[in-house]
Amino acid sequence: MALISSDRTRFPVDPWKLLETTHAPGQAGALETNFSIGNGHLGIRGAHFSPADTELPGTFINGFHETWEIKHAENAFGFARTGQRILYVPDANNFTVVIDGEELSLHSSAVLDYRRSVDFGTGIYTADITWACRSGAVVKTTDRRAVGFEVRSNLGLSLSLSSDRPVSAEITSTLVNRQDQPVEDHTISDPRRSGRHAGRVLLPLDLEGAGGSLRMSWQTAESHQRVGVAVDHVLSRQESPVETLVDQDLSTVRYVVAVAAGETLTLEKSVSYAVADQGQDKDVRAVAAAELRPVPAIFADSTAHYARYWATSDVVVGAMPELQQAVRWNLFQLAAATARADVAGIPAKGVSGSGYEGHYFWDQEIYLLPYLTYNNPEAARAVLQFRHDLLPLAKERAAELSVDGALFPWRTINGLESSAYYAAGTAQFHIAAAVAFAANRYAWASADADFRNHQGADLLVETARMWVSLGFFGADGSFHIHGVTGPDEYTAVVNDNLYTNVMARFNLRAAAACPHPGVTDEERTVWRAAADRMHLPFSREFNIYSQDNDFMTLEAWDWDTPRDKYPLLLHFHPLVIYRHQVLKQADTVLAMFLQWQDFTAEEKRRAFDFYDPITTGDSTLSACVQGIMAAEVGHPVQAMAHFTEALFIDLDNSHNNTIDGVHIASTGGIWSSLVSGFAGMRDQGVMLNFDPRLPADWDSLEFTLKIHGGLLGVSLTHAGITFTYDAGTPLQLKVRDTVVSVAAGKPVTVPLAEMPALVPLVG
Repeated sequence: MALISSDRTRFPVDPWKLLETTHAPGQAGALETNFSIGNGHLGIRGAHFSPADTELPGTFINGFHETWEIKHAENAFGFARTGQRILYVPDANNFTVVIDGEELSLHSSAVLDYRRSVDFGTGIYTADITWACRSGAVVKTTDRRAVGFEVRSNLGLSLSLSSDRPVSAEITSTLVNRQDQPVEDHTISDPRRSGRHAGRVLLPLDLEGAGGSLRMSWQTAESHQRVGVAVDHVLSRQESPVETLVDQDLSTVRYVVAVAAGETLTLEKSVSYAVADQGQDKDVRAVAAAELRPVPAIFADSTAHYARYWATSDVVVGAMPELQQAVRWNLFQLAAATARADVAGIPAKGVSGSGYEGHYFWDQEIYLLPYLTYNNPEAARAVLQFRHDLLPLAKERAAELSVDGALFPWRTINGLESSAYYAAGTAQFHIAAAVAFAANRYAWASADADFRNHQGADLLVETARMWVSLGFFGADGSFHIHGVTGPDEYTAVVNDNLYTNVMARFNLRAAAACPHPGVTDEERTVWRAAADRMHLPFSREFNIYSQDNDFMTLEAWDWDTPRDKYPLLLHFHPLVIYRHQVLKQADTVLAMFLQWQDFTAEEKRRAFDFYDPITTGDSTLSACVQGIMAAEVGHPVQAMAHFTEALFIDLDNSHNNTIDGVHIASTGGIWSSLVSGFAGMRDQGVMLNFDPRLPADWDSLEFTLKIHGGLLGVSLTHAGITFTYDAGTPLQLKVRDTVVSVAAGKPVTVPLAEMPALVPLVG
């Protein structure tokens, strides 16, 4: 059932805000995700300030995690040994407000007016609630919060209160260690959800507090990371708190004040965090305290950041306000997940929740790096630097799997493989090609020669060494890669997965062409031969590329399976799924999108027409890619349907797991759907290519791309596409069959002919 899009009275359309104008029970956890804010390092869920009105509140720091030994029921050599899980850090977003003896709560107090929002233009969360208190007073509370960007450890919280008559107000501000609070365990039935630790995780180190200030630190029991928190309170009236209590799990600062009629009382709560890895000589409490800033400064910082962000990262959809709101929400969440991650990976849920344990997957390279490369290239470089920093561990993992070069873990935080189910984890060797592909794209788009010749070359070379040792030249003379799993996790451990082979071929060719002093001519020759002779399974019976060598021999899935049995992974044993012709997500279709030069228009069309009907979409990574390729091959209705599905995955909680955090890869896929789908942009060729497919009921589409040190403006209508560029050196572009050169101050418009009607394929 839809959430946001189904009730436009409760959730009105505003192109620059996500709004809720009435409160209703149910879906609180999903809405906490949808109203979350973050900066890529620090994230806070959009929970209400009152603990009684929350479902799964929390604050997260990218990379702050606990480890444990994975216990396999039946062990084997090379299985993942170390589990890793993102932790809840001590959470400051908690206030209890008592008016004339009544604790204000949405589920037990009378509410006269309610409105909350996340403002995409400023990054500020605001909740205004008017309460009819049992004492007869009408009280209004305003809860505001923002995270810092200039100082990424900052969190600013503000709670204002006013009344139409004199009242006695008791406000208790708390800092809660949520990690060690008992919660319901959902992990048995849904592997997508984060698990819990059996014992205590955060061990107190130093706990101090007085006069409304807290200075506290903890250490994780196993990973030995430390987190420090500093909190200061400022009341608009010159009054001190009546008490400040410090505890390892619940610390409180309490005020008791008389509020006059018409007076506005504001409590500002400035928070700062600091973390340190094992072995780092850092006083995390002192670091956190040194980075504290006043709450108004944090709000101003957030506002200034988003003014800069939208100036170069907005995507404008003409005359489609409902879609525009959803597009900007997705772009806002992309910024919240990536802006200040710095040298760290991007978790699958960003810093908006604990889903997928806070792990870094291939998602970041295939679905997030396109967006970062063309909107925030410095952040793209940092993510790739993070992968480069993990090369020593990736080489160790490769050796453990009896291959050369580097093998990156399928899911990780600290660089070690933590996927306990190897068939859908370690067997996804294609992550190596994802890293290589993202490195090559960044170097191509940014013209960053230093990266291309050093970190980029290292990543290409070490992954190429892995591929050539993993595969083999068969008796048929072709190069084969056996025993792998592609992106479609409903088909596991197969021979010659087409996506894997196509991406490995790219990887080998790119490595053979890049300068690297450690590569011999003999290696380059072998890499080129393996690429040129790469086996790509093809079904002559169906006249399409097969997902793998045996896919076309599998039994068809029973498509009369009831909808309540989806996603299939929650209702059928993997072996049942593996022996059927059914997809979790785009696989062959994704290969044809990423390696667009390698396939003809007819090959792409046949593949899409065959695979799209048998793809369940159980993965949130699927709809965006299917929409992009539907647009390219000439299926505009399907393109729009897939795009809309992807656009509202979290806003409508369509996969029933939005509670665990934003599907960040899908938000990146939305950017690609707009830029690569409807504007038809393709890169890493001789020049940037555009083959637009603007939906019939859209007036226009506008966006900008950072490329070769300049800003390329793109404005698309049904009549033509216009480019502007602000760098000194002109940029060459290709629009369908027309090559143009765009120079600073000289806009170029290319007229667009109407696309011909789709001709049905025969055979």
